[in-house]
Amino acid sequence: MVQPGIKSEATRAEYTVAGDFCRIFSENTNGLYWLSFLLTGDSAKAEQCFVSGLEDCLDANRVFRDWAESWARRTIIQNAIRVMQPAPERAAMTSGWMSGSVAGEHNDQKVPLAVLLRLKTFERFVFVMSVLEKYSDQECKTLLGCSRHDIVMARSQALKQMAASNNGSISEAARDPGKLFVQPRFMAETA
Repeated sequence: MVQPGIKSEATRAEYTVAGDFCRIFSENTNGLYWLSFLLTGDSAKAEQCFVSGLEDCLDANRVFRDWAESWARRTIIQNAIRVMQPAPERAAMTSGWMSGSVAGEHNDQKVPLAVLLRLKTFERFVFVMSVLEKYSDQECKTLLGCSRHDIVMARSQALKQMAASNNGSISEAARDPGKLFVQPRFMAETA
């Protein structure tokens, strides 16, 4: 029997310690960095989000060990939101695709990574969070500070643009977005 106020080793083992987060970031460096990069679209900002994510995890309140990897990914997403400040208002003010140095480096417009990086910032965040990371609309709207309608519209727009770039026009994937992700080329390039 454990005395009141003294935690057993089993209870303490349920929570992460700094070494657990260091291990997660070390073992999943590529995946966590790619998450940062897909959100920010910029290697310097992605690195900043990655490093800040590790620091925030090390300073975090107690987290169950089973949740540590999800916590690390969420922390990176929160840092990317803080750095990029994606908002539907900014996305609505610009028309068409973003043009930027990262997107411009890719000449083949049928490469899903290039297409993803050319999305407007808010649409890219919504796509990565809701489609790739599988966050619910509620989680997305809470983290991004917008309405559910904004999330649904941004995801729809992102899927249409990605599907349109796949064949040069809106394809069947735009009518059924799930088909975009069963294409072997897309799966191989994002795995």
